Amino acid sequence: MKVRFTKAHGAKNDFLLTWRSDAPQENHAGFARAICDRYTGIGADGWMLVDPPADAEAEGAIELYNSDGSAPEISGNGTRCAAAFLIWRGYAPGRVRIRTGAGIKTLRMLQRSELKFEFEMNMGRARIIETRFALPLASGKRDVTLVDVGNPQCAVPVEDFDFDWRAMGAGIERHPQFPDRANVSFFKSVDAHSIDVRFYERGAGETMSSGTGSMGAAVAAVARGMAQSPVRVLTPAGPLDIRLEDEVFLTGPAEIVGEGEFFQ
Repeated sequence: MKVRFTKAHGAKNDFLLTWRSDAPQENHAGFARAICDRYTGIGADGWMLVDPPADAEAEGAIELYNSDGSAPEISGNGTRCAAAFLIWRGYAPGRVRIRTGAGIKTLRMLQRSELKFEFEMNMGRARIIETRFALPLASGKRDVTLVDVGNPQCAVPVEDFDFDWRAMGAGIERHPQFPDRANVSFFKSVDAHSIDVRFYERGAGETMSSGTGSMGAAVAAVARGMAQSPVRVLTPAGPLDIRLEDEVFLTGPAEIVGEGEFFQ
């Protein structure tokens, strides 16, 4: 079986995109694990099924699978990659509405240079579940903020990253507090409008950046008085910009880097 894919990344959070009509008809979770494997597959944080426009409400639709085969509601970086793909394929102009597992999201292209894009994306509303929650861990209780941004976020304020935050992230992701698992972000204040963040994503592990994780961390930082909107999120892959109004707006890049066929 040959399955065509396009590879793209949003701030080094990388995805493989396949038209649904070109994809296997069953076992999408297993196929996602195979194609996303960084040693025996193509390698990516997630695999995405893309549908062209089916109605007047959206320019396309996506169904996302993490590299472990789980199906998250939404990825901010992944949705920007899908918007770039739909524009590149001629299905959308500079404004793109994409149907996701968390509803229709609208993206506005700010600039484009060949296959490099920048978008402002309306991420929708963020709901703070607990501003300060004492999460019990083996090392003791940890002060965290719980946020719903269309997927579950656990934002952890830190003084620095000089500890094994990856191991802590793996433990928090599968903590009994989160029956559907959680996306984890560790953040520290840099100045009034900047935070530095590291990410451990549900179903993908450590990622260089995360759109929804950046949103969760920014919302948590503002709620705790550690930052003010607009917030620049400094990720290992570069900055993402968050503006908090009644809804949350995320500005960041997306780049198409290649395409090919995966044999299975």
